[in-house]
Formats: sequence, structure tokens, C-alpha cells
Amino acid sequence: MAERPRISEPQFDLPDDDNLSGEHLDNQVQKAQEQLISLKRQQDQIEKQKRELEELSRRQEQLQLGKQEMVEKFTRAVVVLERETYDAQKRVELLQSIHDSFTSHVSVLESINPKSWDGLDINKELNKALSAVDDSRAEYSKSIPRISPASDTSGGDPVAASAGFQMEYQAPEEKDFMYWLKSGFAFTLPLLGLGIILIVVLIAVFTRPA
Repeated sequence: MAERPRISEPQFDLPDDDNLSGEHLDNQVQKAQEQLISLKRQQDQIEKQKRELEELSRRQEQLQLGKQEMVEKFTRAVVVLERETYDAQKRVELLQSIHDSFTSHVSVLESINPKSWDGLDINKELNKALSAVDDSRAEYSKSIPRISPASDTSGGDPVAASAGFQMEYQAPEEKDFMYWLKSGFAFTLPLLGLGIILIVVLIAVFTRPA
């Protein structure tokens, strides 16, 4: 901090009344005016220094507040980024694991070739192949929800949907009695017609005059 200039008290050397004269008084007045001008300059300088110190103090306070604000914001952001990075790494590891599993199942399924079972126990090979298909279907059903975003509640297949088609594995729809009745009638109708024709032919043969 700049040292404040020392303000000196005005000193007036006034002689005794007997020695006062017009010229001497003029000199004293001139001297007093000069001292007043000097004091005014000192006052202006002090006020200027005061304004500079106030501005400096304001900027220092602004610096401290700004620094504290940004340190707090960056500290919180770093914590969030660390958590997001950790979650992202875990998700990458999960997706890589699912990718490896799917690739392995594709390799197994593509290796199934019934034409190569000649000379082997077909029943045993067929059981192994069906087991591989069931395992792959179970793995697919288990892994697909882990691939889709948490906000996806449509219940569909996000992988299939993203490829433009929908893959569904559903149990056959149960049929009612009327369905099977109509189906049975449709299946037996040709036989019934053939039986009627056969009966007509036999009647015609046996009733023909000898």
C-alpha cells in the first residue's frame, strides 16, 4: 500500500502588531494560498489512492468468489465424470462379454449340419443340436434386456427392431373346440365323399338285374 503523504499544518509567521505592514500581509496571504493549493493537491492524491485501493479490493474479492465458484463446479463435474466413466467401462465390458457369447453361439449353430450325421447316432446328434439351439435361445433371451437401454419398456427385441425385423419365440396359440371340429370336418370331407360314391356304386352293382 502506498504511503500516504503527510499533511503538514499550515504555519503562519505573524509578527507583532507593531511590525505589520501591507506588504508583509500580502506575503503572508500569498504563502497561505500556496499552502492551500498544496493541501488540495495532497487531498486529491489521497482520494485517488483511496479509489484505487477500493477498486483493487473489489477485484480481489471478485477473484476469490469466482475462483471458489469454479473450483466447486469443476469438483462436482469431476465426480460425475468419474462415475459416468466407470459406468461406461462396465457397460463396455458387459457388451463385450455378450458379443463374445453371441459369436460363440453363432459358431456352434452354424456348425450344425445334419448331412454330416451319416454313420452316426442320428438321435444322439439331433438331441445335441436341439440342446444347442435351446441354449442359444436362452442366452439370447437373457442377454437382450441387458443390451437395450433402461428406458426401453416396449418389451420388444431392440436388436431385431434395429435391424428392421422382429423375432419372436412364442408358444403356439391354443385352438378352441370349434376350430378342431371344423378342421376335422375339412380333413374327413374328401373321405366322406369317396365313401358315398363307393356306396352308390355298390348299390348300383347289386341291384342291377341279372
